[in-house]
Amino acid sequence: MQKSSKNDVRIRIHSRIRRRVEGTQLRPRLAVFRSVKHIYAQVIDDRLGHTLVAASSIEKGAGAGTGGNVGGAKEIGKLIAERAKSKGITKVVFDRGGYLYHGRVKALADAAREAGLEF
Repeated sequence: MQKSSKNDVRIRIHSRIRRRVEGTQLRPRLAVFRSVKHIYAQVIDDRLGHTLVAASSIEKGAGAGTGGNVGGAKEIGKLIAERAKSKGITKVVFDRGGYLYHGRVKALADAAREAGLEF
């Protein structure tokens, strides 16, 4: 019997979440992915299969020194909310990507809420 890695477990949890969470045109999905160094957020319309808005700590003008800490995640949360609001998106469904709602994922979500996204 082969032991599952942390990422295998995360992917299994994420697929379970994705069975229920779907982004529509009226209420797109705010998806989060985090790596060791960076954090990425996308607002996705799953019915069309289009990314409407994206932000990541890898961008030069993102204002986040690094996405590997809570401060960087907060900056990306604010940035994704501002970009979404400029496209007329105010309500989203949150997809934590199989990660625990803790630390950087929670910081990104809280910052997006404070900046005006509803979820």
